[in-house]
Amino acid sequence: MNLPILVAAIVFWLFAWAFNEWLVRQRFQSEIANRVAHFAVPVLFGITLLVLWEGIVRGFAVPSVLLPAPSMIWQRLINSLPTLMADFRQTFLKAVLTGYALGCGLGFVVAILIDRSPFLQKGLLPLGNFVSALPVIGVAPIMVMWFGFDWQSKVAVVVIMTFFPMLVNTIAGLAASSHMERDLMRTYAASWWQTLIKLRLPAAWPFIFNALKINSTLALIGAIVAEFFGTPIVGMGFRISTEVGRMNVDMVWAEIAVAAVAGSAFYGVVALIERAVTFWHPSIRGGGA
Repeated sequence: MNLPILVAAIVFWLFAWAFNEWLVRQRFQSEIANRVAHFAVPVLFGITLLVLWEGIVRGFAVPSVLLPAPSMIWQRLINSLPTLMADFRQTFLKAVLTGYALGCGLGFVVAILIDRSPFLQKGLLPLGNFVSALPVIGVAPIMVMWFGFDWQSKVAVVVIMTFFPMLVNTIAGLAASSHMERDLMRTYAASWWQTLIKLRLPAAWPFIFNALKINSTLALIGAIVAEFFGTPIVGMGFRISTEVGRMNVDMVWAEIAVAAVAGSAFYGVVALIERAVTFWHPSIRGGGA
C-alpha cells in the first residue's frame, strides 16, 4: 500500500468537494461568471473522480488487469491514436451516423403514415412494439448473416434500435396539439398537410427531439454491441472484445473513453439543435435543457 498517494487523493477530493459546494451556492453579478461557474462545477467534479480513482488504484496497488489507473489509460490513448481513430471511423462515422439517420428518418415517416391512416395505426403500430422488444444480442448475429461482417450489418442493428423510439415519440407529439387549435385550423380551411406543417409538427418538435436524444446513445450502444458478433479487424466493439481476451484492459478503457466522449458530444449537438429549433418552448425559455 502506498499510503501518501492515497491520503493525498482523499485530501484533494475533500477540498474539491468543499469548493464545489461553495461554488454551487454562489450567485455572481456577472452573467459570464455565472456561466463559467456553471461549467466549472461538473468539470471539477470529473477531475476529482479521476484523482480519487488514481489515488485508490496506486494507493492500494490494484492490478492493472482489474482496474488500470487513469494515467495509464491516458498513456495508452495517446500512444494508440491511429488505432482508436480507425475504430472511431468504422463504428461511429459509418455505422452509428448512418443507422441513426436511417432509423430516425424511417420512424418519422412511418409515424406520419400511421397518423394519416387508421388502418396502419391498428396494424403497423403493434408491429413496431414487437420490433422494439427484440434484444440486440439476438438481432445482431442475424443482421451479420444477412448483411455481412462489415459496417452495413451494424447499420441494420442501429436502425432497429432507433426506429421505435422515434415512432412512438413522433406519434405522441402529433397528438399534442389541442382540439381547439385543430378546430381553429379547420375554420381557416386548412388542409391536412397545412395543419401538419403549421400546427402539429411544431407542437411535436419537443417529442421528436426527445427521441433524437434517446437514439443518440442507443445508436452507439447498438453498434458497439453488434460488433461483438462479427466484424472486420477494426471497430470499437471488435477492439474491446479482442483486447479483453489479451488482458490489455487499458486499451479497453481507452476505447470506452473515446466512445463516451463521442456519445456525449453527439448528444450535446442534438441538444443544441433542439434549443435552436424549439426556442419558443417553456423549457427552453426557462433555461431548461
